[in-house]
Amino acid sequence: MRHSNKTEAPAPQTMPLKTDFLPTSRDEMDALGWDRADIIIFSGDAYVDHPSFGAAVIGRTLQKAGWRVAIVPQPNWRDDLRDFKKLGRPRLFFGVSAGAMDSMVNHYTAARRLRHDDAYTAGGRHGMRPDMPTIVYTRILKELFPDVPVIAGGIEASLRRVSHYDYWEDRLRPSILLDAPADMVSYGMGERTMTELARRLDAGERITDITDVPQTAFISTGAPAEGDIVLSPYEDCLREPKLQALNFRHVEEESNRYEGRVIWQSARGRMVRINPMYPPMTTAEIDASFDLPYTRLPHPRYKGKTIPAYEMIRHSVCMHRGCFGGCAFCTISAHQGKFIASRSKESIVREARQVTRMHDFKGYISDLGGPSANMYAMGGRDREVCRRCARPSCLHPKPCPNLDNDHSRLLDVYHAVDALPGVKKSFIGSGVRYDLAMAPSGRPETDAVNRRYIRELITDHVSGRLKVAPEHTSDEVLRCMRKPGFEQFRKFKRIFDKTNAEAGLRQQLIPYFISSHPACREENMAELAALTKELDFHLEQVQDFTPTPMTVATEIYYSGYHPYTGEKVYTARTDKEKLAQRQFFFWYKPECRRQIVDELRRMRRPDLIEALYPSRGGGGRNDRNDRNRKKTHNTKKHC
Repeated sequence: MRHSNKTEAPAPQTMPLKTDFLPTSRDEMDALGWDRADIIIFSGDAYVDHPSFGAAVIGRTLQKAGWRVAIVPQPNWRDDLRDFKKLGRPRLFFGVSAGAMDSMVNHYTAARRLRHDDAYTAGGRHGMRPDMPTIVYTRILKELFPDVPVIAGGIEASLRRVSHYDYWEDRLRPSILLDAPADMVSYGMGERTMTELARRLDAGERITDITDVPQTAFISTGAPAEGDIVLSPYEDCLREPKLQALNFRHVEEESNRYEGRVIWQSARGRMVRINPMYPPMTTAEIDASFDLPYTRLPHPRYKGKTIPAYEMIRHSVCMHRGCFGGCAFCTISAHQGKFIASRSKESIVREARQVTRMHDFKGYISDLGGPSANMYAMGGRDREVCRRCARPSCLHPKPCPNLDNDHSRLLDVYHAVDALPGVKKSFIGSGVRYDLAMAPSGRPETDAVNRRYIRELITDHVSGRLKVAPEHTSDEVLRCMRKPGFEQFRKFKRIFDKTNAEAGLRQQLIPYFISSHPACREENMAELAALTKELDFHLEQVQDFTPTPMTVATEIYYSGYHPYTGEKVYTARTDKEKLAQRQFFFWYKPECRRQIVDELRRMRRPDLIEALYPSRGGGGRNDRNDRNRKKTHNTKKHC
């Protein structure tokens, strides 16, 4: 354990006024002396003025560049549309975002059941946004203000920029531009894109003439140039799903290139053009975004109501963007890219110091993290090699030999934040890639630092439970997931247990697992149950695979083919198949036991029956008694 001598915590800051936020009403605009806004952003989320909420980030970025920006959070789309009219016509354009999540993920479970709450709404209230707000909001704005440009952004628009499978509707949809009459989609992280578009519109250019800005997608009357990528048309993908899978390989590879190419796809007689991503943000650029004058609070309009998503991150600090893990079920690289854009230590410490001044701060930073907690300041040793690379993961099937996985800069940030007056402890709440920290670097000094990182993570930065994501135990499934073999998790668990024992700690390791992922069969889940029982886990952090737009796993689920090999891959699709897999998570629940034993008998796996229920002896007297015993448990609840 490290100790530091620190002075008293700084005095809490005073609560901000309404005028410290971007205006959300006509009265707030009047209080600022505005006759009109230059840009008005419509968001499906409540307005939280915090760097983890996209509408606030874009609004503050454009404000810093000199424009008057207003936000309309969660407008009512069911009434006379007064929320869409109340701020009038912006001078430059409307921005539209569904929010920090795809609305269909926000609204529905993996079983396609309606959720009863919304983490991005005050009070957690459900029903404050429609399905597909990008489409609904854009259509309304174009009906009311047909000559004002509308630019759509955020996760929903970003991940639906090409033809995509919608799990909740169970159908392939074209680019969202075919259903949402936006003039343009700004995909990915939008600070540079939106600033450039605002600058050019302010200079008098028409939105239809702006065709060269990176990270934009739009309906084009142009034609592909030499070197551009032309995907199979949407209609062909409807007829032959394998083409949709093969399309995705191009989309993913270009999203992960340092310098990508233009992508085209036709749909419904129109042509969608997708410009490549910007290069990764520099440290100065990402610092500038996080150093904007956020209040870090929900807007006063919510009168103190709890916004669950905000409660999770209110005392957290994000240190970087991007992820080079390339997991098959994850959308981070499609939205943020695989190259890591890291903040400076000084910028991170400034934000942490701001957290310590919050009136409700009790001394604990809830998370010093990022998309993957321990990728801060990492990348290729030779960046020229990275510029030529289209590999979707720097860690799978094995760590890239060019990858610099030195955790010393990350430790330096941890130490600097922990030394701040008022900070008792900083926790790591984001997912940790233990395989990244454990990967041999070929440099003894780096390997020694990484071992120290793992030890300090466990002893100094765990709030009783460390959550990690092995995801599965089957090598075949893990290969499809682009995750390391389960033996790597076993090694990490041994380190975790040993470190806890040496430090006199009694902390828990909480593993995440997924059922029904492509390539996973019932027998794989049965083996998972036996292996995790052997390790003394009663699984809590579990979920069914949920297909979301723009992931390898979703393309496999929809088409039945792997985008990179063209080979068929089994996937559980029916509710019955999914339930049969999920039940093995809960082998330890009495109400699941008989059903699981019956399934294992059908599989002819008495070894797994014995592993899970050794008292049964593979199906003897106790099993017969169990069949005769009358039960009233609802087995469907868990298994």
